[in-house]
This record gives sequence, C-alpha cells and structure tokens, in this order.
Amino acid sequence: MDSASRWDQLGMDIAREEAFLSYEEGGVPIGGCLIDFRDGIVLGRGHNLRYQKDSATLHGEISTLENCGRLPASVYRHTTMYTTLSPCDMCTGAIIMYGIPRCVIGEHDNFKSPGEVYLESRGHQVVVVDDKRCKELMKQFILERPQDWDEDIGE
Repeated sequence: MDSASRWDQLGMDIAREEAFLSYEEGGVPIGGCLIDFRDGIVLGRGHNLRYQKDSATLHGEISTLENCGRLPASVYRHTTMYTTLSPCDMCTGAIIMYGIPRCVIGEHDNFKSPGEVYLESRGHQVVVVDDKRCKELMKQFILERPQDWDEDIGE
C-alpha cells in the first residue's frame, strides 16, 4: 500500500461522519476531510453548511479547507481531499488552486461532476470508492428535499 492510500479508510470515515452530522443539522449531507498523506495527520474536516450558516459557498470541501486554517502552499502538495460526493465546479477549483494532488470520492452515482475529468486532466489523482453509505444518505436527502438539492448544485 502506498503512503497516499494508507489513510483512505480514516479519511472516508471522517468524511462520512461529517456528512451525517450535516444531515442531522438540517444541511446537505456532504462531508470532507483533508489528510497529510506523509504522516496521516488530519489537517481539517468539515461538512456542507449552506443551510446552517445561510452561506452561498460552504460546500463540504470548502468547509474542510476553512477548518484547516491558513497553511503554507507546500503543505497542500502532500494531502488528499476526501469527500463523500463528486466535487462540484467550485470545490474542484479549490482542489486545483491549492494543488491538492489527490481526491478520494465516496460516490458519484447521485451526482457526477465534470470536475472529476477536469481534475485528472490537470494531473490530480481521482479515486472513487463507491461507498454504499454515502450513496444511501445522499439519495435519501435528494428524495426528501429535491428543491434544496437543486439549489445546492446550482440548478
């Protein structure tokens, strides 16, 4: 197992915990986690807070980056972003902007962003783990709150 994937279980577990927390708070159930893959240090974790904080931008990945605080650019070059759902264009842009080389995605059946292909075209590694729990939670949210889901993805 390479150093980048050694922490994948931990990263996805944290991202899932964050997604469930967002759902329990009345938010969109998308969670994230950023781990330094050299030593497994969790630099930040977060979840979608658009409804909880009346925010236009606090998607799960953005919330995760916010909770990391300010980091030197060199730190991001050794990290993996874990997210429960395929990152939207905004979150894809943040991953590219900070030079995060690897993105592990819980699922992309409920929503598959063109960002996955764009990340790969820019040299970032994308791994989709096809997590059943991520799929079920997102599907449940979309069925319960279709208008809120459409708003979250800009439709």
